[in-house]
Amino acid sequence: MRTFFSADSCKEAHPNALNPQSWLHIERGKLPKLSSQSSSASIESLIKVPQPPILPFYKPIDYVEVLAQIHEELESCPPQERSNLFLLQYQVFRGLGEVKLMRRSLRGAWQRANTVHEKIIFAAWLKYEKQGEELIADLLSTCGKCAKEFGPVDVASHLLFDRNVSSEEGILTNKNDVSQYVIFTIEDEKIVCDRQKISELSVPFHAMLKGYFSESHSDTIDLSENNISVSGMRAISYFSFAGSLPELPPNLLLEILVFANKYCCERLKDACDRRLASLVSSKEDAVELMEYALDENSVILAASCLQVLLRDLPNCLNDIRVVEIFIQSNRQQLEVMVGPGLFALFCFLSEVSMNLNSSSDTTAHLLERLVDFSENDKQRLLAFHQLGCVRFLRKEYDEARGVFEGAVRVGHMYSIAGLARLDYLKGEKLLSYEKLSSVIASVTPLGWMYQERSLYCDGDIRWEDLEKATDLDPTLIYPYMYRAASLMRTQNAQAALEEINRILGFKLSLECLELRFFIYLTLEDYKAALCDIQTILTLRPDYRMFEGRVAASQLCTLVREHVEPWTTADCWARLYDCWSAVDDIGSLSVIYQMLESDAAKGVLYFRQSLLLLRLNCPEAAMRSLQLARQHASSEHERLVYEGWILYDTGHYEEGLHKAEESISIKRSFEAFFLKAYALADSSLDSSCSATVISLLEDALKCPSDNLRKGQALNNLGSVFVDCQKYDSAADCYINALKIRHTRAHQGLARVHYLKQDKAAAYKEMTELIQKAKNNASAYEKRSEYCDRELAQADLEMVTRLDPLRVYPYRYRAAVLMDNRKEDEAITELSRAIAFKADLHLLHLRAAFHEHKGDVLGALRDCRAALSVDPNHQEMLELHSRVNSHEP
Repeated sequence: MRTFFSADSCKEAHPNALNPQSWLHIERGKLPKLSSQSSSASIESLIKVPQPPILPFYKPIDYVEVLAQIHEELESCPPQERSNLFLLQYQVFRGLGEVKLMRRSLRGAWQRANTVHEKIIFAAWLKYEKQGEELIADLLSTCGKCAKEFGPVDVASHLLFDRNVSSEEGILTNKNDVSQYVIFTIEDEKIVCDRQKISELSVPFHAMLKGYFSESHSDTIDLSENNISVSGMRAISYFSFAGSLPELPPNLLLEILVFANKYCCERLKDACDRRLASLVSSKEDAVELMEYALDENSVILAASCLQVLLRDLPNCLNDIRVVEIFIQSNRQQLEVMVGPGLFALFCFLSEVSMNLNSSSDTTAHLLERLVDFSENDKQRLLAFHQLGCVRFLRKEYDEARGVFEGAVRVGHMYSIAGLARLDYLKGEKLLSYEKLSSVIASVTPLGWMYQERSLYCDGDIRWEDLEKATDLDPTLIYPYMYRAASLMRTQNAQAALEEINRILGFKLSLECLELRFFIYLTLEDYKAALCDIQTILTLRPDYRMFEGRVAASQLCTLVREHVEPWTTADCWARLYDCWSAVDDIGSLSVIYQMLESDAAKGVLYFRQSLLLLRLNCPEAAMRSLQLARQHASSEHERLVYEGWILYDTGHYEEGLHKAEESISIKRSFEAFFLKAYALADSSLDSSCSATVISLLEDALKCPSDNLRKGQALNNLGSVFVDCQKYDSAADCYINALKIRHTRAHQGLARVHYLKQDKAAAYKEMTELIQKAKNNASAYEKRSEYCDRELAQADLEMVTRLDPLRVYPYRYRAAVLMDNRKEDEAITELSRAIAFKADLHLLHLRAAFHEHKGDVLGALRDCRAALSVDPNHQEMLELHSRVNSHEP
């Protein structure tokens, strides 16, 4: 939902905007030149920064407090409330962009589900979140391991028949002699039934056949007008004797179901319900049978149909029949379908629909239902805010205002951003500014507040607000983009590049890469522009530019015509240069170009996946790894890529098995390398180090290029260090450096330090800093090899280069605590906690609060930290200790 909130209605018009089609004269092979007369207008048209999106997420003012409250409630709430608390926790982590924590919260909701309906919803939700990972289950099956987690629920086994519902106690019985048999006639057919057995089917039948109704004296009863066929009545007669139904076609089961419901034959209805539920295997089945299930109050059938539909998401939301089931069913029907899980169901459906099309009628209708089924203020504020975002997107401004106001009333301050946008559209810019100013003055301000307020002021005031936004939350991309674009408009290209590079140094944002691409175009630096657009296409092959109007692949083709083509040898040389310079974006671009040649694609996609993991793009990395498997040139190569797929998803033993399979076919560098990795992580035995060393040495004996051999030598050095074989480790690192594996400087520095040569360690890290393009981690590591003053300077540089790295905040806070500046230490940690939910930061702040005697503050941080990692032993111990002191 990169551009969820359209800015078209808020941004200024650009009368001199350049038509993007003018960039697509591919037949001429030329890009338009920027003449001096039109450069300002051209830059303005190219480097446009849309207003930041208002995200349809729950963004509390103090997420730590909310997480702590959720944790506290989970400790004491009744079982039926737990899954919804985990769902709320999921929404908090979603607002923070913490994907792994989101999934863990969903898993918690699934594990604590109190009803089969909740189990169905959260299992389907987890399946939806794992789209594209079906291959992993297939690979696990080849290793003899069945991945049934989040599989379909056996609905019938969870919904048992209550045998008390058909009790006949207290029913009056006619004691007169009556025939043992009764004949039911349907048209010209006669079905002979046992009067006693049929009477036991339900209270109405008992009253009819053995009570004081006239039929109780009759041997023949006409059922021709009761919508039951001869075959149906024979099946009912069979059921009255056997207690089970014979094999019947679905249409006959439906007929009996309707009849059983009409005559309150609960056991018969339950049997039909279960039999029909067992036949639901496709979306078509579910759509057809759901109507009957809801009309006849058939809980098992309805739940089974629901499960099939939810497990087909997002596809089934493209079927209007499915959408109508969820939108048009009344509350009573929905409760038949999903029991008490109404909010969870529509929370799931609306999220899927927003991901498909945020402005669709379906999304709006599903969110309306989410509002209807919200049961408390936390649920209402999420529902109101999301509906407000969609109403705004659909330009339904009056309706948007009403629901945004509803969200604010129940405590969602972030929704004020929506109200400010609406005021701005009405020409009340000052009112928008005042709204945000009021929020900033009333609470501990957050980065988004200053970012939003900057939209309603100009000049230096706007710049100051954006600087403050970055200071409070350096992960916000809009301030960097605005500053870079502003600098370009003043012809300060170098400063613009430095500004956009600030965020690209720690956050690989497609929007920022796109802006930098256009900056390079205006400078006619086509080689650098090509690098960025090829990186964009690596991350998202279908990416579109110029506000979605032009495919990035088209612009890539055009720009390439202005860059001298590279031979295969040129590409390999360039890849070595980028890899050695720790230039991961440059390396990605080279590999993208190499993939368009006839080179061995499996190997290249594998290298691509390694780079993407390094750049913290796990989903793109997994896609590349699957493409590597798809393009493997041999079976032993394919097995290696399968092993890495399993390894990267935490299945270390299965990854090890794949490596051994590959080695049994052919001894190769990658197979031994994988086996070493997998063995190190799957074995708890410290004695396995010798085996890992042997495997890495075997890998180095096999053919490979120096890029991979450098990595193997680096890893081998690390194992030697762990075994305290420092000379052997140093040899490995030195050999790695000889083949330009620059990261080996860090390992060699560690060896120097362990040999008590701190100055040599510092010098080694300085060399790494000078060579590496991405060097925040190098500064952080160097800080360990110098005195406090130099360490502080290095860690300040780390925070400038990558504010997401948490160690510098912890170090500075510890120094402040050593100097007895407790409040300043807590403030330092709070700076980072405001935008990053990190266990170590929360743990340290909790310890500081405990040291100060602030039991409630310590307890709050402990509970929030345990929301991030419920099994962290030190955190559990601190929580227990602090909890014992709670007043």
